[in-house]
This record gives sequence, C-alpha cells and structure tokens, in this order.
Amino acid sequence: MYAVIESCGKQYKVAQGDVVFFEKLDAEEGKKVSFDKVILVSDDGKVQVGNPYVKGVKVEGKVVSHGKGKKIIVFKMKAKKNERTKQGHRQPYTKVEITGIKTAAKKAAAEKTEAAEKVEA
Repeated sequence: MYAVIESCGKQYKVAQGDVVFFEKLDAEEGKKVSFDKVILVSDDGKVQVGNPYVKGVKVEGKVVSHGKGKKIIVFKMKAKKNERTKQGHRQPYTKVEITGIKTAAKKAAAEKTEAAEKVEA
C-alpha cells in the first residue's frame, strides 16, 4: 500500500515504514504529524485518485529529526567586468518516518472489530 501526498509544495510517494525528507516543518522531534492532502492511494491494486484530494484518507508520521542539507555553492560571474559573487546555501529539512496510511474503509473495519471485542468480553 502506498500513497502520493502533497506537502511543502511538492509531491511525495510514501509507504508505511518509509523515511522521507520534507522541507522544514513546524513540529518538534518525536511528535506525530498527519498529512491530509492525499492525491492518490493504491491498496492491493485498487487505486483511488482524488479530485484534487482523496476524501477520508490520512497519512500519519513521526518526526525523527531536523537538520540542514548539503551545502550548495552559488557562483555568479560577469565576464570581462571583474565581477564575482560567491554564496553558499544549506536547505533546512525535517526527517519524518511514515507510521501509517489511514483510509475510510480501514477505519470502519477497525471500529467493527473493536465493537465485536467489546460484545464478546
């Protein structure tokens, strides 16, 4: 089972257990985050495509860490003018581990099993 989600202006293909690097998110390390902008969900060959998003589906994850990416060098030069500019940049990121993909059908099935367990007990 996998899903395509939209976050930080980009689209990511995620599955349970994946570790994904997003642009900096406002969440502390160890906290849970949920993404409700799910564009596509595939479950055992059944594909649901949203218009623009699939309703009733959430992707949940846990923030592992924050950090900065590899440094890139931006170098600008104008020939014959002796004009040079060197600048570096490190993009901040948030490392997130995907813990689960919650669909409406799975929620209903989980509620039925919980209700059945309560009746038996």
